[in-house]
Amino acid sequence: MSVVGFARRKAAGALRRIRERPPKPLVLRPFKPQSPAGRGVRCVVCQWKGAAFEGILHCERAICPRCGAIGRDRWLFHCLVSRVRVTSSTTLLETSPRLGDEYRQAMKRRLDYTCSDYDLRAHRADIALDLQDMDLADASLDVIMTSHVLEHVPDTDAALAEMYRVLRPGGSVILLVPVPQGVTAPPAEPEFHDDMTPVFWRFGLDLTDRLREHGFDTRLLCTADFQRHAEARDAGWPDVYPEWDVASIVEAAKPDDLTVVMDDALARTTGLTPGYMYLAWHGLKPG
Repeated sequence: MSVVGFARRKAAGALRRIRERPPKPLVLRPFKPQSPAGRGVRCVVCQWKGAAFEGILHCERAICPRCGAIGRDRWLFHCLVSRVRVTSSTTLLETSPRLGDEYRQAMKRRLDYTCSDYDLRAHRADIALDLQDMDLADASLDVIMTSHVLEHVPDTDAALAEMYRVLRPGGSVILLVPVPQGVTAPPAEPEFHDDMTPVFWRFGLDLTDRLREHGFDTRLLCTADFQRHAEARDAGWPDVYPEWDVASIVEAAKPDDLTVVMDDALARTTGLTPGYMYLAWHGLKPG
């Protein structure tokens, strides 16, 4: 056998062994805020870094090729680690997580993690849970993470009251919902998301006051990009997507309610632009 033939045979064998090797478990990034990468982009959920995320810069796209996190998944995780001290003993409930079993198992290796869904139809989860009437004991959780769920719940006040009830004093809710407009209102016509779940509410920035009415110390988390536009009452982002009424969002923003958790450099690194797509609420139960 020639030297070239031998080398090709060895290379083919090595490639076959790599392909047959079981994939490594997903490794989450440390539960602490990340700093900008020097080059390229980096996922704040997993350890992946590369030249670019897959797809357009949009909260429902910009996909991590390793863990599958889209923009709003990374924003949720970043808001958690920026605002909450998470340890191995933290008891955390995530409602209807979009990411799959690999992510959920990685979370369970890091903390006391449970995921829920209303009827286990749209998302795989550990337990079925109605946010309006949670079958959980008082003061039994340290953290609730909920992303793009509350708009599907008919009774917002019942859900917020239940979240407050099941959190321990000092506990936190990290809450994301679509914010297409400045003031909350029901859809003008029947609206459904991709899993055919009905939308009861199109939320606005007045959700801050709703959380406070239920006892939460509340901050509206945003990027530095959004804060600049809000303070200047400037809705002039380039290429605004039509599903967002950015003029009414900026008009409704109260600068004193805003807390910046991501600067421009990190937003570029993590693919979390434009700023009007990335808002979240941190509700802290006093104690």
